[in-house]
Amino acid sequence: MKRPSLALSLIPILILILMIFIAVYLFGEDVTAGPSQIALLSVSVITVIISMLKLKLSWEELEKGILDHLSKTGSSIFILLMIGALTGAWMISGIVPSMIYYGLKIIHPNIFLLIAFILSGLVSVMAGSSWTTIATIGVAMLTAGQIVGFSAPWLAGAIISGAYFGDKISPLSDTTNLSASVAGVNLYEHVKYMLITTIPGFILSVIFFSIAGFVIPVENSLNINNQLDVISSTFNISPFLFIIPAITVFMIIKKIPPFITLFASAILGVVAASIFQPQIINQICDLDKSIIEKSIYASFKILSSNVTIETGDTMLNSLVSTNGMLGMLNTVWLILCVVTFGGVMEASGMINTITERIVSYMKSTVSLVSSTVGTTIFFNMTLSDQYMAILLPGKMFANSYKKMGLENRLLSRTLQDSATVTSVLVPWNTCGVVQSSVLNVSTLAYAPYCFFNIITPIITIIVAFTGYKIKKSLYNK
Repeated sequence: MKRPSLALSLIPILILILMIFIAVYLFGEDVTAGPSQIALLSVSVITVIISMLKLKLSWEELEKGILDHLSKTGSSIFILLMIGALTGAWMISGIVPSMIYYGLKIIHPNIFLLIAFILSGLVSVMAGSSWTTIATIGVAMLTAGQIVGFSAPWLAGAIISGAYFGDKISPLSDTTNLSASVAGVNLYEHVKYMLITTIPGFILSVIFFSIAGFVIPVENSLNINNQLDVISSTFNISPFLFIIPAITVFMIIKKIPPFITLFASAILGVVAASIFQPQIINQICDLDKSIIEKSIYASFKILSSNVTIETGDTMLNSLVSTNGMLGMLNTVWLILCVVTFGGVMEASGMINTITERIVSYMKSTVSLVSSTVGTTIFFNMTLSDQYMAILLPGKMFANSYKKMGLENRLLSRTLQDSATVTSVLVPWNTCGVVQSSVLNVSTLAYAPYCFFNIITPIITIIVAFTGYKIKKSLYNK
């Protein structure tokens, strides 16, 4: 295999940026509904041709790179399908409507964005998963916030900011464990060290969302009491429905595999729908069948496909409609295209060429940290997977941190301060794809309001510049 030059390695990246820019210009928020997939596959083919003609790589070698990349990210596809089933089941069962109903009675509209941020953060810390948090409490908060009158992008920004704050510092989080592991740092030392950059990001986010709640204009001036009446007349609202979210959190804490946890929670949701919402079951299945047959029919439909509920209110009709696993198939399509491009770029050696050039410019602690941040963001944009954005830079920069006598905690913190939080800001990254699908808000629309995600990488560079709490040779003696 010939080593690719830097100029050759940059060709696919530049073409992809150009094609995505054109797609965004032409399609706007619909860019991930097909145009992004075409762009990724087109550039993948171009990369394959370049690799075969210029680097003398065989198709079998490139295909192996794609399959290896798929094996690292394939589990997210199954989790994504379960999230589709879960959101449908929790909506139709009345779990999400109950959360909305009680939440709107308690939370004052002016502090709604702040509460959405903090509550998502608390749930994510306990669950250790931004994906699960956004698919459950996030969906409920988004719907409730729209009833209050806030725009979906603002709400999504607050929910995602909170969810990724919790994911970042939770000892249960897979990315937290991965960052500590790849840098060879004790998990709790890693979490403790991250607080130096995480707490300022949290405080600034609290300030921004607090101010926003009082100053931004809302899109609607709805009578919330009327909306509550519609919800309570459509669904049987009950605090007993919260038992299912409690069971879900318990399973997560017990580290039951996410796929099993989400599947079990979805099944509990459709069971609850049959018990608590018989009137909804009759809407879904209006055939002349027994109650048991109707429940089974409705359960399959809720988990798998489109369900529309008539509430008597146009806005609520839209908010409580669900798509089950079917609604996630476009996202699965995009992830497969992302995996193809990332696999080809890695197998061709182009990614290594680009990152090695970045490493060569590092001369100080600030430049090393800045390069690590920049590289993880680059990987989030090119390999489109947050795990790869942690693993590869972690391995690549380890020796550089060691040569400069810097502690491994600085590497582990920098990896998570950049890779974890920025993944959701890239429209074609698996995280951006998933969250935009779950919340039904495009990545480009919510990204400007994800304050925590934007602020954190900047803070980690500022802290490196000041040298605060950066000790040398703590772990590298």
